[in-house]
Amino acid sequence: MSQKHPVIAVTGSSGAGTSTVKNSFEHIFRRENLKAAVVEGDSFHRYDREAMKQAVAESEKDNGRAISHFGPEANEFEKLETLFREYGESGSGQTRLYLHNEEEAAPWDQKPGTFTPWSPIPPGSDLLFYEGLHGGVKSDTADVAKYVDLLVGVVPIVNLEWIQKIFRDTSARGYSAEAVTHTILRRMHDYVHFITPQFSRTHINFQRVPTVDTSNPFIAREIPTLDESMVVIRFKNPRNVDFTNLLAMIHDSFMSRRNTIVVPGGKMGMAIELILTPLLLEIVAKSRA
Repeated sequence: MSQKHPVIAVTGSSGAGTSTVKNSFEHIFRRENLKAAVVEGDSFHRYDREAMKQAVAESEKDNGRAISHFGPEANEFEKLETLFREYGESGSGQTRLYLHNEEEAAPWDQKPGTFTPWSPIPPGSDLLFYEGLHGGVKSDTADVAKYVDLLVGVVPIVNLEWIQKIFRDTSARGYSAEAVTHTILRRMHDYVHFITPQFSRTHINFQRVPTVDTSNPFIAREIPTLDESMVVIRFKNPRNVDFTNLLAMIHDSFMSRRNTIVVPGGKMGMAIELILTPLLLEIVAKSRA
């Protein structure tokens, strides 16, 4: 970790809702006039879209274990670790973009599902902000979590996570429900070994828990709304958290453990900003000092 050039990471599985937390961070950056170098987790996949299809098919031959975007075979964990380490040392490092669709690919004159060339992060940023699958990952060859100053986990209960993924991939990406279900099953080994362990390394976890029945996520007709949920917020180190102030500011919140506060789902965005703003300002103040 580096006090001079801090690294902030939001990590969560596919369909976890990390974009909600990312939006809250962007509000904080804008309001507090912080310049963030934004890094997307997809940029550190090993294969482009077509090559990944081929790699998955090859790995499944003869009933082998399929590789997935959750595991080390399909990702550049070493390059992500290097980026975090180099940014902490110098405020720069190499990154790129993954072009998801035609709109993103057009300015680069490339096909969707490909990567832009590697390029250095421009100087002058206050912090590096990562959002993706592997902000706190560890493997046999890389320890990404080691270089993160503030690691935030977004981890809804697994049935809700699957509901969100199925709805997103069928409605926004054109996949069938059967194809999405196959992907969930194919990724399960890597999910258990490389996604879940990250949430024991996070400094703060935001876990959304529905208050409606999600017992069979594969037949759910709609995603439970925030107002149909509670959010469990767990702090690794609760000693410096002003729980009294949070309980007063967030109506209907309560403590469930000495390091855990529970808030209504509709207050999730408010809770994120109340909790993360002072932490970010403290980290940046130390870096500037």
